[in-house]
Amino acid sequence: MLFGCSLLCSVAVLFCVFGFVGAPLILWSIVSLGTLYLTQAPLTTIYVVGAILLLFNLPILRRYVISLPLMKIMIMIKFLPTISKTEQIAIEAGTVWVDKELFSGKPNYDRILGETYSQLTQEEQAFIDGPCEELCKLVNDWEVYRTREIPQKAWDYIKKEKFFGMIIPKEYGGLGFSPMANSAVVAKMSSRSSALGITVMVPNSLGPAELLVHYGTKEQKDHYLPRLAIGKDIPCFALTEPGAGSDAGAILANGVVFKDEKGEISIKLNWKKRYITLAAISTVLGLAFKLRDPENILGKGTDLGITCALVPTDVKGVVIGRRHDPLTVTFYNCPTEGHDVIMPISSVIGGKDGVGRGWQMLMESLAAGRGISLPASCTGGAKYLARVTSAYSTVRKQFGISIGKFEGIEEPLARMAGFTYIMEAARCYTCGGLSTGAKPAVVTAIAKYHFTEMFRTIVNDAMDIMGGAAISLGPKNLVANAYFANPICITVEGANILTRTLLIFGQGAIRCHPYSLDEIYAIGSEDLPKFDRSFFGHIGHVVRNGFRFVFLTLTRGHLSVSKRSFGPMRSYYRKLSWASAQFAFFADLAMMMLGGTLKRKEKLTGRFGDVFSWMYLAIAVLKRYDVEKRKEDLPFVHWSLQYSFAQMQKAFEGIFSNMGFLFKPVLWLLRANPIGSM
Repeated sequence: MLFGCSLLCSVAVLFCVFGFVGAPLILWSIVSLGTLYLTQAPLTTIYVVGAILLLFNLPILRRYVISLPLMKIMIMIKFLPTISKTEQIAIEAGTVWVDKELFSGKPNYDRILGETYSQLTQEEQAFIDGPCEELCKLVNDWEVYRTREIPQKAWDYIKKEKFFGMIIPKEYGGLGFSPMANSAVVAKMSSRSSALGITVMVPNSLGPAELLVHYGTKEQKDHYLPRLAIGKDIPCFALTEPGAGSDAGAILANGVVFKDEKGEISIKLNWKKRYITLAAISTVLGLAFKLRDPENILGKGTDLGITCALVPTDVKGVVIGRRHDPLTVTFYNCPTEGHDVIMPISSVIGGKDGVGRGWQMLMESLAAGRGISLPASCTGGAKYLARVTSAYSTVRKQFGISIGKFEGIEEPLARMAGFTYIMEAARCYTCGGLSTGAKPAVVTAIAKYHFTEMFRTIVNDAMDIMGGAAISLGPKNLVANAYFANPICITVEGANILTRTLLIFGQGAIRCHPYSLDEIYAIGSEDLPKFDRSFFGHIGHVVRNGFRFVFLTLTRGHLSVSKRSFGPMRSYYRKLSWASAQFAFFADLAMMMLGGTLKRKEKLTGRFGDVFSWMYLAIAVLKRYDVEKRKEDLPFVHWSLQYSFAQMQKAFEGIFSNMGFLFKPVLWLLRANPIGSM
């Protein structure tokens, strides 16, 4: 009797270890059969259990006995979401980076912290110290606001020093800068003037130059890139329409393929676009439109899909010149129209091979660009406002005391400093990934959303602290223009509500998960071997993360052992492993419970996205400290990480509240043993 109890206890412990480390099924099976044999179970029981385990361990049997009926049922009830071609391109755009580690439930810190942390080259630093500094001297933000124009001398200097050619390779006359340098320039310009930052940023973001570098024909590159680099051509990119903002698939701009009088293949274009930066002064317009070929002249069918083309703005039928007024921020943001504009087929980016590839081009380019421009402008603005507000709170006195010494002011000042530290850490870390060739669509969506939201808080804190000095407009008001500009960055490149509720977790759950995408594709193509591998791999993944969640919760992460388990940041690494396991396990539960309906549960997906985002931002802070090792930064590091885990705690509580009554006990456990506490 004593032997049997000891054996069962030993087996239970062994199973817990197997579950925690994710041991293969064959080990579970051997131990299970051995236990039955040693406890003298009836032979019938051993044979039945052995047959069942054999069925699960032999893929050739498992596929047809278990996986095939299961796949048929999932197809019949439409358990997993069907993915259209447009959605598939969007999901597959870019690459997976360290976000995959966070979604695994067992992050590999050696891999995460081994990623490049970008530094500027001597040439790039010289550009920051020289031309960037000089351009800032040429622009006075108040005068730009008052006159509604960036001075001509600044425009001339921008062209002379190739500010519009930062992403254009040197062989085409550009500067060929790294993502880090591009980001640093935009951050510096934005700290001087929002209008200047946007003007420099846009030609180096998603637009003609970016698309030509990656997809243009040799002839297109040779013609346009040298002209764009020196500002001889001013670019704009026309995507947004009155009826299509974030939903680019709904655009009405159209082109029709036909043969002209000379028998040459041409396209007749019509469009009505709005909110297009630089359109009124552009000389070449990148246009996204839906292309039709009614006579199948190109031999690719009649409905060719979204296509991108370059249209000179002096062509007959192109209408430019008017401007919007984006919250009084003085940059060119404009509507444009095209009426029966005739262009040769060679105007399509990539030539005939680029026909119908516009959506892919946009998604792949946006996957990288979204992580550079807006995060840089927000970080530059945050540094500027933190400096201005902290200085103001020192010299401004109430009751004979500097207002910065009041606890009511200390709190928002600390928040401003902490957010700025997080943003700079994540900016450098993200640019490091981009510089290695990664195009992490989920990470850049995280950056776009959280940088702009943190900057919103920083601007509001600055307004609160500076009071009347931030209200009355004039050359000494250093805050108001940033306040006006903030909603613009929140709206563009995927509105923040959409980004949080649909993109971050929606794309992450499919793209970063080790098995989800394979399962969806396997069901779509009815590929039984692939479905069998991915489905049972997924089951093992859930089991492992379930065990990790339980034991890391009970030990507050102390069972997570790695080289990072020692040192001043050890508690944060332990808690991050705990958070990753908890996130991965309950994300899988939500996917299993809700299936294809999960993407419509935006209150739930938004909170999963919050956890995912703050894990990434915490990793960025840890990476910054790991690289810089500045002891004087420790107060910023601790504040940033404690805030990150507090946000994870808040999001987890929202998740369990939204997942229904059955998850109330988990919510009570989380509140009794919070991941957000130290």
